[in-house]
Amino acid sequence: MPSFAQFGNDLYTGKRSIDFIERRRTWYLIAAVAVLISVGALGINRLNPGIEFRGGSEFTISKVATTDQGLARDAVRAIVPNNEPRISTIGDNSVRVQTDQLSDTETEEVQAALAKAYSVPETQVSSSFVGPSWGADVTNKALTGLAVFLVLVSLVIALYFRTWKMAAAGIVALLHDLLLTIGVYALVGFEVTPASVIGFLTILGYSLYDTVVVFDKVRENTEHVLASTKRTYAEAANLAVNQTLVRSINTSVVALLPVASILFIGAFVLGAGTLKDISLALFVGIAAGTYSSIFIATPLLVTLRSREPEIQQQAARVARRRAEQGDRPEEALVSVGAGEEVQEATTAATVPQTGRPAAPAQRQQPRKGTSRGGRPGNRKR
Repeated sequence: MPSFAQFGNDLYTGKRSIDFIERRRTWYLIAAVAVLISVGALGINRLNPGIEFRGGSEFTISKVATTDQGLARDAVRAIVPNNEPRISTIGDNSVRVQTDQLSDTETEEVQAALAKAYSVPETQVSSSFVGPSWGADVTNKALTGLAVFLVLVSLVIALYFRTWKMAAAGIVALLHDLLLTIGVYALVGFEVTPASVIGFLTILGYSLYDTVVVFDKVRENTEHVLASTKRTYAEAANLAVNQTLVRSINTSVVALLPVASILFIGAFVLGAGTLKDISLALFVGIAAGTYSSIFIATPLLVTLRSREPEIQQQAARVARRRAEQGDRPEEALVSVGAGEEVQEATTAATVPQTGRPAAPAQRQQPRKGTSRGGRPGNRKR
């Protein structure tokens, strides 16, 4: 059985090929179903905004003997019956209680009630208040930052690759990752905090980086494709995805392992809320970004460019040549990969390593006492 390294080498040279482009409708369907589930989760469960976005009062009870959330709920309802608290545990000995906005008197009464419920001094119950205007300001800044990010990304990709179609495909992949991540937040009910927003922006950058790497290989493979009759634009783009597949998988696995440790150990075992907020966004976003860079971005680019007359005419020329010579697309890809290796090997064998022309061969001098004809000569006595 070939090793993973050999598998990657076969993908790069074209000896082995996964047809990502031909099956792009399947990948589109999978992505559409995932996005619909995310949108449905947003419509049914909605997001759970943190206190930084909705505003309100927050109490933290530290060094408690028990983390029973019912004690905090009963204590809050006894003071403000119409205020439904949001209660969570922090580690093994702390409880966090969030309520709607309270007056100064209600804040003092709730603080005393929580201290009594958990049998701790009032000094171990801290309180803080976040105004709704501050939460609205954070929300507006987050949305503004996202809009500016998407606009700048579109301009940079369009200018760098000299085509708006790559920019459009990249933005669609980014929106796919963002919607999936937000949908997971709605499904699991995690709070959306400023740390979550940081995670969203981070995974957008990661997804963009992975997509640009694949696009750069696509540009390299398709640079002279219009003048060629060996392979179509779609086949050249598919070869680029195969050539970067192992790199994308390795990069994603290396990135997911530490994020998974932060999410499952730091959040669920240690109970660190901030770690949980940012690590879930990173984990889901990196996984979704890997999928979109391979299965959405490049196939969508091919879909957009396949409508160009030049691309269609070149594909027709390739089809005619194959019909005349009896070639198959798989043979064309293998010949391309093998041709690159042969060209590199030939260049290495003919060009000296020093970069200077090879010295001409020296003529062999006759041995002393031997004539040029090979017969012994007469020696002087």
